[in-house]
Amino acid sequence: MKPWVQQWREWSVSYRERGKYTPVGVAFHWIMAAVVMWQLVTGWLMQRYLVGPDKLDAYALHSEVGLTLLVLGTLRLLWRLIVPGPINDADRQGWRTTVAHAIHAIFYALFTLLPLSGWAMWSAIQPGRELRLAGIVEVPAMPFQDMSPEWQFWILDVAEDVHVTCVVLLALLVPAHALAAIKHHYWDRDDVFEGMMPEVPDTHWHPGGPNYSRPGDPSPSSSEAG
Repeated sequence: MKPWVQQWREWSVSYRERGKYTPVGVAFHWIMAAVVMWQLVTGWLMQRYLVGPDKLDAYALHSEVGLTLLVLGTLRLLWRLIVPGPINDADRQGWRTTVAHAIHAIFYALFTLLPLSGWAMWSAIQPGRELRLAGIVEVPAMPFQDMSPEWQFWILDVAEDVHVTCVVLLALLVPAHALAAIKHHYWDRDDVFEGMMPEVPDTHWHPGGPNYSRPGDPSPSSSEAG
């Protein structure tokens, strides 16, 4: 293992042992959450634009932010592979844990499919225009310019179907994810929600105080029940 990877893992231990995500993991989560909400809202609003330059500019901005989300999702996945997340109370709930992990994987799939399908839609519109990743790095359109109009229309149609399906799924999963976090916090009274909150000295997000669980320890709820 490379020295810098080992150093990151050792640094993360102090957080993982308390059921906390590292500051890097927390930043990825909340920045991506903000970007996702921006994309959902602006994607809905721009459907009401009249056809013209303003609508095209709105699509361009939406596509550029989407590509930024793709990069953020990739970096976040790489970070999780290098620095695994904590073992908290959500990892001790049997089939519910399996469902939570499956939903987590679906989120990553959506963070990939949505930007790629949006990029394909943008590239199928003629003339092909480049986008700017984070408003800085130029990203060329996909190579659809030399295809026949029939193929371009087919790509646009398929990409739009994929994009709309993913948007609907994401719009359902986001509130479900938020409600699950609220349930963990106020109903289950465990350490899941607190583990993803920024760490502030002498401040605890859990209503019952610091409820961190070390790996292998009984959950706070089970301790109270005993």
